[in-house]
This record gives sequence, C-alpha cells and structure tokens, in this order.
Amino acid sequence: MSKRQELDDPIDHHPSTKRAKEIDAKPPYDELKDLLEAQTADIKTTNVLHWFRSQDLRTQDNKALHDAFETAKEASAPLICAYVNCEPELIWHGTSPARCDFVNETLTLMQKELKEKDIPLVFLEAAERDEIVPTITKFIKDHKISHVFANYEYEIDELRRDIKVLQNAKDNKYQVSLRHDQTIMEPGTMVTGAGKPMKVFTPYHQSWLGEIKDDPSLLDLVPAPSKQPGDKKGLKDLFDSKLPSLPKEKQFESNKERDRIRKLWPAGHDAGMKRMNEFIQKKIEKYASTRSNPAKDSSSRMSAYFSSGAVSMREAVSAVMKHNDGTSDFSQNGASAGVAAWVREIVFRELYRQTTLTTPHTAMNMPQNLKFDFVKWEDDEEGYKRWEEGTLGVPFVDAGMRQIKHEAYMHNRLRMNVSSYLYCNLLIDYRRGERYFAETLIDWDLSNNTQGWEPSYTVFNPISQAERNDPDGDYIRKWVPELKDVQGKAVFDPFHRLSKEEFKKLGYPEPYVDWSETKQRAMERFKSDMKDAEP
Repeated sequence: MSKRQELDDPIDHHPSTKRAKEIDAKPPYDELKDLLEAQTADIKTTNVLHWFRSQDLRTQDNKALHDAFETAKEASAPLICAYVNCEPELIWHGTSPARCDFVNETLTLMQKELKEKDIPLVFLEAAERDEIVPTITKFIKDHKISHVFANYEYEIDELRRDIKVLQNAKDNKYQVSLRHDQTIMEPGTMVTGAGKPMKVFTPYHQSWLGEIKDDPSLLDLVPAPSKQPGDKKGLKDLFDSKLPSLPKEKQFESNKERDRIRKLWPAGHDAGMKRMNEFIQKKIEKYASTRSNPAKDSSSRMSAYFSSGAVSMREAVSAVMKHNDGTSDFSQNGASAGVAAWVREIVFRELYRQTTLTTPHTAMNMPQNLKFDFVKWEDDEEGYKRWEEGTLGVPFVDAGMRQIKHEAYMHNRLRMNVSSYLYCNLLIDYRRGERYFAETLIDWDLSNNTQGWEPSYTVFNPISQAERNDPDGDYIRKWVPELKDVQGKAVFDPFHRLSKEEFKKLGYPEPYVDWSETKQRAMERFKSDMKDAEP
C-alpha cells in the first residue's frame, strides 16, 4: 500500500460537480456581506481588535489595521492585535515548512515593531480547525472588545469562518468590519457588459489598466499605526505572548536547510521592499525580454512577500509608478515594455482572486472547468516519485523539480512545464501536483496555485520549451549536474541526441515515458472521459 493510500489525503476531499455548481450559485461571500450590512452601528467603543490573518502580515499600508487604529484613536480606546495559530490548519492546507517559517519570522518582527508603539500582538492557539472561531470569540469576550477589524480572505473555508464570527458577534454585542486588502481592484467588481464577473484574462487586463489609469488613487497608501491610542495599563499581560513552535512536520529537516532558505527569503516588510526597489532599479527594464528565461533570474522574487502580505500590492505597484514617471498608465503605450510586462503578471494575480471569490468551488479541490473532474487519472506511483525527485529523464522538467527542492521556489516558466508533464504526459491527477507545490513552495497561496494547476488541453513540449527559454542550457546545467558537461543542443534531449555510449556515461536516467505517445494518450483520454460529461 502506498503512502498516499494509507493517509486520509485532503486532495480526496471535494464536493460532487452538482454540489460545486450549487455553491457557485449561492456563494458564501453573499451571505457574509448580508451579515456585515445587518450589524448594529451604534456600539460604544471600548477596546478595538485587529485580527491578522496569514495574508496581511504587515503594519504598513494595511487597510483593516489602519481603520482599527483610527477607530481606537477617535475614542481614545486601546488597540490590540491578534493572530490565531492552528497546527491542524497548517497540516490540512499542506503549508510548507518554508512558508510556515517565513510567516513566523515575519510575525516575530511585527510583534517587536508593534510593541515599540505600545500595541500588543497576541498569539492565540486553536487546537483544531473548528476551534478557530471559538478561540477568537473567547478572546473578544474576555478583553471586552467592541470592534473587530480584519482583511478579507477569499477562500471558501475562510469565508465560512467569517460568517460564524459574524453570527457570534450578534450574540456577544461586538461589531465586525472587513476590508479588501489583497488586491488593488476589489475582487468581484470587474464585470462584463452583462454584469457578470470577468473570467477571461485579456478583457480583464484591459479593464484593469483602464481603471488604474483613470483613478491613480487606487494606489494610495495608508500609514502604519503610531503610538498606542488608548490606556495601555490594562494590556500589560498581553505583551508577553509567545508564538507557538511549529509542529515537527512543519519544521525544516536541518538547520542547514533553514539557514539556506532564510538567506534566499529574508522575512518581513523591510526585506520585501528592499527587494522590490532593487528589482525596479536593476531588472524591470529588461523584464519583458528576459522574464521567461529561468537562467537569467530576472523575476522580482516578490511572490513570498505578496502571498503572506508582508508587502502590499499597492506598495509594489506604487513603487513601479514612481519609476514610470509618476503615471499609472501601465499599458504598452504608457509604460516601458518591462514595466508593462511586470504589471501584467500582477493583473493575473488579481484575476485569480476574483475567480476564487466568484467561483468558490475552485478552492475545494475542484477544477474550474468541472468536466475535468470526470477524467480517469492513472495510479502511477513510480512516475509520481520520479516527477517529484526530478529523475524523469526530461532535463527541463527535472531541473524545475530540483530547484523547488533546494529553494522552495520555482521559476514560473518551469511551473507551467512541470504541471503539464504531470497531468498530461503521466496522466496523474493534477491535484497531487497542486498539493506538492503547497507542501514545498515558500510563496504558496491557494488562488495562484489552483489557477496555475487548472487542467487544460495545452500540453507543453519540454524540449522546445527549453530550447526557446533556456537557449544556452544554463538553467538545466545548474540544476541537473549530470548534464553540466553536455555541449550544445544535446543538453535539451541527451537520450536522443547523444550516442548510447555517451549517454550511458552521464549517469542520467532515460526518459520515463515518450512525450509524443503520452500526449496522444492524454488527448484521447480527455476527449473520451469528458465527451458526455454533464457537470
């Protein structure tokens, strides 16, 4: 029995296609908005709470935190901050040790920063996932909180959690305020002429560019809190809060690995903004021509800071706007090719969050195109093992899988190639790859991951992809040292481009499957299994 069969694997938990459509027709976001609007508005301010989540970990340009501070300041009331830690939640979502450590290091920096302003950041502990709401509710009640502020999270479990918080608020007489803070354009507001949420990138991109150009105030920043606005005497015990240790399965395997990842990804807002500014100064103008070449390392490497909220999207794009002669016209006519190309990638991120909010079944281990749920996947444990280890005998794919193991990160061009190879050429359930990314990447977030792994009929050819995007083979040679001495185009397909004797000396595996044959198999399987599917 395989390890996968022994476990109650979270990827096996998802609704039927019928239930998925029912959820989409009545999304929890609508219920949450109704509850927010139905609240009593005349609650007297006593203590004010800002509840940090795992996607808004900064004090600068944090909409909910700013409004919490202003509410407390107006009433000269104490401001308290809290973060709820839940080990089973980390395990359920498959959060990687790298991301867990990055979040904890960022929280530690935030606690120190807030303490210097006499504002406590309290770490709460929920023993089970269903105890998160009771845990925060008890804290609210025990500390006589009248107003709770937080930023929206758009995944269905988190929306349902907030619905329960609102239901408790009515009984316990406190008011909840939620702010849109993960994106520049509020998810759900970018609609077609028929009033439906946009799902196609090109029209979304054009509309997004137009909105930002016409209204640069969308990029306005809000300041971090200043000194504690209320009496801190009653908060004394809250400053001693300690962040719980990570569970063993969410810790690095060694101090060496921890130190390597921390050096690659220094935690916190200041480190993120330093990286962003260096990218603007040194790389952004060449981004359009080099972004797809993984050997050039021309990306901003801001993804871990964006996914955790250590740096806001407004901060990043505002910094780019300053570089862009102070204009928010990021079209090809209003910006350099590099600036336009980088902002385009940000727009993808914004669309993905709109999709998560307006098509909630995508956050439930279900494909956006529900017909793909009818595909019969192969149970190929050997193929999956080789994919994960980077020993498929396909240099470009193997290089990507080795990079992710070493850096907790993979270049986006490789993410597309390795995902395509898993579910098309190996015909292994795409959800297994999606889960592996969650368990390995430092920059994992559900919206980007699920949309990036959305199955389709597009099959990437890893040989032509490598020849086009890694033309000198430098990326392959870096991550697949068995091929470091292979010259010319043989590095892209050594099994077919070297003699048998030359290939054997490399110590590199033969291709596990034939790309052309398995592409044909995938097309036939998709066509037959989806032909009469009626989600």
